[in-house]
Amino acid sequence: MSRLFRDVDGGSLCPHGSVVCIGAFDGLHSGHRALVRHAVARARALGVECVVVTFEPLPREFFSKDHPPPRLTLARAKVEGLLDLGADHVGLLRFDARLSAMSAEDFVRTLLVGRLAAREVWIGPEFRFGHRRGGDVALLQAMGSELGFRADAIAPVEVQGERVSSTRIREALKSGDFTTTTRLLGRPYAIGGRVVRGKQLGRTLGFPTANLRFPKTPALSGIYATWVHGVGDAPWPSVSSFGTRPTVDGVEPLLEAHLFDFAGDLYGRHIEVEFVAKLRDELKFPDLPSLTEQMHRDADQARALLSEHKERATA
Repeated sequence: MSRLFRDVDGGSLCPHGSVVCIGAFDGLHSGHRALVRHAVARARALGVECVVVTFEPLPREFFSKDHPPPRLTLARAKVEGLLDLGADHVGLLRFDARLSAMSAEDFVRTLLVGRLAAREVWIGPEFRFGHRRGGDVALLQAMGSELGFRADAIAPVEVQGERVSSTRIREALKSGDFTTTTRLLGRPYAIGGRVVRGKQLGRTLGFPTANLRFPKTPALSGIYATWVHGVGDAPWPSVSSFGTRPTVDGVEPLLEAHLFDFAGDLYGRHIEVEFVAKLRDELKFPDLPSLTEQMHRDADQARALLSEHKERATA
């Protein structure tokens, strides 16, 4: 039975041993998936459970509270993705002042050995952990020799000669380069969540939207041609706004998807919005009629782009 745990301390989770992999896993790109799949395969070969250890918030967010780095994936989607890859347990560790001050050696003894009875530990290239980033593969290997586990790092994953990284994906998203994003992720970039009730301004303007909250700093913002998954048997064409809605003085990032020619209630439904092409940046309009006029132009452009996208996909 899959289990989610949040703390370094606690009782034994894997009394018969485990294979552990550790990382931030933001975006769950092709490099992350290679690491997790390798750990899962090793766990199956040894007949033990696979544990993926990650963090929430991400360490970079904890240390940069005033200017947090862009986030690719929210915690729920990351956990679901890790479980889908075959993890038996996911440690979504609370990254707080206590954990940030814990030495790499104490992290190994308390969590990897004490709670998880690790037999093997795998990390990605150049991954660091523990206070002042004092833990690396060399430390894991030295402690493993003493405490009875094996440790190593997988080789870097490259796609068409380019090393896959979350940083590179963030750069591609910011520039609207979805071809590169898809290549590095190994799939189109999408954001999922449960539809929440908004101010219903779009409905009054003739553009009702399905709204998803994104309580982190997003890696992209603007107006996009999108597909919405989870509504019908096939992806539903849509135009989406992702940002803080400057014309109506929004604050928290909100993803608002207008599904073309859709009639129905989506509140509470879990959907996924796939980004296809960027139409423009967010703009502050002088009044609502000007905003509405631009929304019609955006919708027409999105319909045309999605029609071309569908034709290419089926050619």
